[in-house]
Amino acid sequence: MDMTGQNPDASLLMRVRTRQLMLVAQLDAERNLGRAAGAMNISQPAATKLLQQLEDAMGVSLFTRQARGMAPTPCGEVLVRYAKQMLTDFGFARKEMVALRSGLRGTLRLGSVPGAVPELLGPALVEYKQRHPRVAVSVIVDTSDVMLAQLGRGEVDLVLGRLTEGAHEDEFAGVPLLEEAQVVVVRADHPLLGGGPVSLRDLVRWPWVLQPPGSPQRSRFESALREAGLHTRLNITETASTIVTTVLLEISDMAAVMPASLAGHYARLGVLSVLPLELPLQVPSIHLITRRNRSLSPAADDFARQVSPSAAQLVDQPVQLVE
Repeated sequence: MDMTGQNPDASLLMRVRTRQLMLVAQLDAERNLGRAAGAMNISQPAATKLLQQLEDAMGVSLFTRQARGMAPTPCGEVLVRYAKQMLTDFGFARKEMVALRSGLRGTLRLGSVPGAVPELLGPALVEYKQRHPRVAVSVIVDTSDVMLAQLGRGEVDLVLGRLTEGAHEDEFAGVPLLEEAQVVVVRADHPLLGGGPVSLRDLVRWPWVLQPPGSPQRSRFESALREAGLHTRLNITETASTIVTTVLLEISDMAAVMPASLAGHYARLGVLSVLPLELPLQVPSIHLITRRNRSLSPAADDFARQVSPSAAQLVDQPVQLVE
């Protein structure tokens, strides 16, 4: 079937060469045509010709010359984004083929917020690996804003997290999985323990370990302090790492905010304790999030269906943005 006569995109794509897209991505990184050509092991005249041919095919200018090099035009920024996506997808396709040749059955790249690990990710992953021992699984744990950025770039297949302000609802889809309270945790023998009820005002004089700005938990916690009339500047150490947070809490008088399930996990281990304080902090539920209009690999699709029977309806389930 000849698609080029009916699809103008297919006709244009026939004129675009892989080396041209590689040059676009490299030129965006280097901002210098000579260095971009060197990185591709081609001459600068050859790189100039590739760029000119691509601009002629697209019918737009992609880069402009500046005093200190070259910068993408608005149209160039669009093509740079898709060129990088193509290279990322190709890299993962190659790794998946290597995995198949070695006897494995594909790869699964998971992104998760820390709060999803004890009740969602951990149990689901153990069961998944029992059923699919030949799937190579990698897991990245970070805040929702970081995870969504990686999902948007195609660096993970799906995310257990929350959509944040600035995320595009038409880019992501998801189904709700877990809603739980946020609690304040400290080390097991912290001075605040054993003295009766604790208020937010009691907490502001202690040092804190908090997630970086932009994460839903951090934004909601700071809003709760403002709404309580507490404008004291906190002594904050920022990290998205649960390990770093836990270690700092164990060896200091710092406090931190955690999802109840994660706090319960460390409480059962005798590492941390939950303060007797009901936080006026409402964080949206954790969702299973995927990219719209991007098919999941068989490995990712099976994991999504295991985590949620509603996963088959992901494309129809927008997730409410965190404000």
